[in-house]
Amino acid sequence: MKTAKPSLGAAASHGHAHDHPLDHDRAHEAHDHGHDAGGVNGIAGGVAGGVAGIAGASLENALAMAEAYCRERGEKLTPIRRKVLELLLASGRATKAYSLLDEMRQIHPGSAPPTVYRALDFLLTAGLIHRIESINAFAVCHDLTQCQHGILVVCQQCGNVTELHEPKLRQALVAQIEAAGYRLSGDGIELKGVCAQCQTADAAPAESAAEGTQTAAQP
Repeated sequence: MKTAKPSLGAAASHGHAHDHPLDHDRAHEAHDHGHDAGGVNGIAGGVAGGVAGIAGASLENALAMAEAYCRERGEKLTPIRRKVLELLLASGRATKAYSLLDEMRQIHPGSAPPTVYRALDFLLTAGLIHRIESINAFAVCHDLTQCQHGILVVCQQCGNVTELHEPKLRQALVAQIEAAGYRLSGDGIELKGVCAQCQTADAAPAESAAEGTQTAAQP
């Protein structure tokens, strides 16, 4: 197991709790929801080759792995941190902080926004989860404790997240960025796109409309 995973650094590098309070998230939920039928609130997202959307023994094994990883780092996966990670693992979704808070309140009615954000901050710093900047959500890292922080491709309609592991491509991209005089502020690299399922869903109404027009035009 990899134990020297690089820290994701200060909260400012990822826009953590201090930069994106839950009230700010809530203010944007209605706007986000308008972009897709499924809503970007609690977005579906399967991380390629990862451990998202697991249950039962597999879920417990993943949590045990995360706990052992934290112990080897000299840190503790507290019950709250463990529960937030469990929700992300079990959901199979890149999920907004307010959605996590709503789920936490179903389990612990007294849960407050800072509680969830502190847990997310820890999981980010430990390198157990990704912050999906383009949709302001969170997803479990590929292979959990051994994630190499690949290139994330994020569907801007449904929020599906796929993690590409192409070290040479990433190195070439970073080299080009640095040659242009920039320095990445974090480990994450995101590409925006539209997933295959959304492309199919978008095509269906257009095809139906075309068929309707042809039918109406028939004598």
